[in-house]
Amino acid sequence: MADWQILSITGAVIVGIVLLIIKVRLNPVVALIIGALTLGVSTGMTPGETTDTVMTGFGDIMYEIGLLIVWGVLLGSILNRSGAIARLVDKLLSMFGKRGVPYALGVTIGAGLQAIFLDVLLVMSAPLARRIAPSVGRNGIGKMAAAMAIGLECGIVLMVPGVATMALAGLLGVPLGKMLIFGFIIVVPTIAVSIAIMSFVFDRGFWNPEKDEDHSEDRAVGDTDEPLGNTAPSVDAVEVDTPGELQYSRIGTLPHTQSEPWGKTKSELPLIVLFAPLLLTLVLIAGGALLEMAGITHQVIDFFAAPVSALLIGLVGTGIVGRMAVGSSEVEEAMVDGFRESGQILALTGAGGSLGAVVATSGMGDILGNYFSASTAAPLLTVWAIAAVLHIAVGSVSISAITAAGLLAPVAPAIGLDPVLIALAAGAGSLFLVHVTSNTFWLLKSMLGQTTQGTFKTCSVGVSVASVVALVFTIVLSLFI
Repeated sequence: MADWQILSITGAVIVGIVLLIIKVRLNPVVALIIGALTLGVSTGMTPGETTDTVMTGFGDIMYEIGLLIVWGVLLGSILNRSGAIARLVDKLLSMFGKRGVPYALGVTIGAGLQAIFLDVLLVMSAPLARRIAPSVGRNGIGKMAAAMAIGLECGIVLMVPGVATMALAGLLGVPLGKMLIFGFIIVVPTIAVSIAIMSFVFDRGFWNPEKDEDHSEDRAVGDTDEPLGNTAPSVDAVEVDTPGELQYSRIGTLPHTQSEPWGKTKSELPLIVLFAPLLLTLVLIAGGALLEMAGITHQVIDFFAAPVSALLIGLVGTGIVGRMAVGSSEVEEAMVDGFRESGQILALTGAGGSLGAVVATSGMGDILGNYFSASTAAPLLTVWAIAAVLHIAVGSVSISAITAAGLLAPVAPAIGLDPVLIALAAGAGSLFLVHVTSNTFWLLKSMLGQTTQGTFKTCSVGVSVASVVALVFTIVLSLFI
């Protein structure tokens, strides 16, 4: 089959997947599998070869990161139940001056809290962020909302253990430790620079409090008169009818204090204790990667630095600390929620692996490789653009990043580009133009007291700025690796 035919068929299949998700409102997992089967048969593979390739691609990606995703989701679910996130946000926002608050919140959310589901992070931190906004100074609502949007979306696709980041690493064969290190190198300056840009333009007339802030309510959704870290409100279910981020039918609840014989109340445990297992996990993974880069290897180091071992250690430790904080019943409920929520994440990631396997088998990877420039910047720009177009069409950061990575994974060997750069560029592109099909958009609107116009500025424009900034930093990074 001619190259142009394979390219045309692949393009038509991708358009078909987008239409199935948007127009037919088909579940993205089902749409991706239908697309993979259609692509295989249409490019000359026999039905048997097509189904085998789809199943092999699904199984291969589950082999790579299946347990890692489950461990990460469970760990995040327990941290949510323990009240650790609310307390951390409360602490951070009390430590920094009014100029530093947006940066502290954005960087912490994006670089340190990605074990927590995006919607949960938003629901937990938004009420306090809104209360703090007046102390930030002029245009405080806009600055805090932009900081939250940028931190939330950047973290999910650029920082381990964000679920999309882990999926990108698995699809592209990037060691998780390497993804953690280089993702951190990109995500921190991206968030800081993007927040600085948005604050600059807001102060020069881009933000209009009269038109961009919703003054119809005096209080934010979920707001209270007490500090967030000392409350235990329920968080209602969020029903989502649009294809946005990885959605969950139940976001979760802040835990009520338990009085089990061997447990303490959550307020009695130091914050560092609640996060110690997660920090240990990150140190083990990053430390192992750094030692490997330095040529230092040992069986004991390899065992404990392996992501599946490190995350399991973090999960067990978080479970123990969680029981001390809120009691065993809360931890058990968190585990049940985590297993339920990890199912659709695994299915979506596996479907992305299936599509990627069919793309590779069809030969499109070699074809695309021949069309890329020999320089580094052009391929990265192309990866970014493909992910950006997919996100504009589908409206999901995670789906667009995973789909783009699946399509472009075969390109890396053809052009000699480090797969971690492709992962970062795909993640950056998937951030472009978060809009009304994203659940994050509407949660930010309601919980930060913005109008739809204001949310377009803080969320759509703000995260798009971060998308471009992340691409620039990724291109700069490509000069050194």
